[in-house]
Amino acid sequence: MKKYPFLFCGFTGLCLEILWTGLHSLLRGDASMKGTTSLLMFPIYGCASLILPVYKKLKSLPALLRGSLYTAGFYLAEFTSGSILQAFHMCPWDYSGVPHQYKGVIRLDYLPVWFLTGLFFEKILTKSS
Repeated sequence: MKKYPFLFCGFTGLCLEILWTGLHSLLRGDASMKGTTSLLMFPIYGCASLILPVYKKLKSLPALLRGSLYTAGFYLAEFTSGSILQAFHMCPWDYSGVPHQYKGVIRLDYLPVWFLTGLFFEKILTKSS
């Protein structure tokens, strides 16, 4: 992982998404807990590897502030990548039918998820570097 943080983050992101969507299917009453993702998500999740150099500059800041900055970065990446993929009719997610969404590509109610995910990636990326 030390040599390949982009690959590590890409694969970890895919696994977390499968877990997340599997839990959502259970909440909808599907006991099979089928989780899904798209290969298009791999490079998007791989970009989480940027947390490592950012953390090196922010490590003296409180975790609340670092997590907030990671959250803003995730929202920016999700909005940018989602908007580009939407333009080509390739976006694997569509939040347009749920509350607290913006342009169908970001969900504001996922803020705590992105906050915790940023701190999670920070911990696993800095543990081995």
